[in-house]
Amino acid sequence: MAFGKLDIRKCVTTVLLLGVGVAFLLPFFWMLSTSFKTEAEVFTYPIQWIPQQWQAIENYKEVWLGQYPLYLYYWNSIKVTILTTLTSLLFSCMAAYAFAKIAFKGRDIAFMIVLATYMIPSQAILVPQFIIFRELQLFDTHLGLILLNSFSVLGTFLLRQFFLGINKEYIEAAKMDGAGHIRIFAIVAIPLVRPAIATYGILRFIWTWNDYQNPLIFLRSEGLLTLQLGIRKFADAYGEFYSLMMAGSVIAIVPLLIVFILGQKHVIAGLSLGGVKG
Repeated sequence: MAFGKLDIRKCVTTVLLLGVGVAFLLPFFWMLSTSFKTEAEVFTYPIQWIPQQWQAIENYKEVWLGQYPLYLYYWNSIKVTILTTLTSLLFSCMAAYAFAKIAFKGRDIAFMIVLATYMIPSQAILVPQFIIFRELQLFDTHLGLILLNSFSVLGTFLLRQFFLGINKEYIEAAKMDGAGHIRIFAIVAIPLVRPAIATYGILRFIWTWNDYQNPLIFLRSEGLLTLQLGIRKFADAYGEFYSLMMAGSVIAIVPLLIVFILGQKHVIAGLSLGGVKG
């Protein structure tokens, strides 16, 4: 009887979770379906999940090559996001390793100061950042936008916790073999915290891809705008055409889906690793 009750409970739980999952996916399915429809079919009631008249080619062509060509903004976002993610990973990993495994005077105080800066809202430092970037000739450049998000307190803190979990015996063994901190960092430490690095890399990619505030403030040239600003311009021009808006939205989230699907195993491994260490 106990097994029967357990099976029933599991079945009910599975059905409930399946229902919740479907409820979360329905808006995405509606968006995808709408991007394939003619404008007349968008508000058809009851909802037609499968379009009767497919207009996918026309809709996506208008979005991709129309008055506000999203391909240009798309390329800008890909370039900025990938370079920002890579540089942020590099700087965060180096800082996290230094705070976790290198003993130097004032290390703990320096780390507390770094953490304290996380309490400052990003909006509070926009004006100083704007002035500094303008003086350094980094305003209205992709380089400035990349550098702006390349230093992450959260990334440093997150990765430091994983570097602290590395057994000291690995570090000592590498030192006995004559390895310095650079070699230990690259060959010993990085492979051991790879799931955490992948997790933060995915988060950094998503945050940068969805960033609207910094490109809005630090970019002016039309040819440098990122996808979020391009979508805003596109919405101003085509806001009444929901099929086109949904097509643009589908295009915008495709890289996020690809990154998450490819990296979900590393995210799960990172969470499992953190749970074991805890």
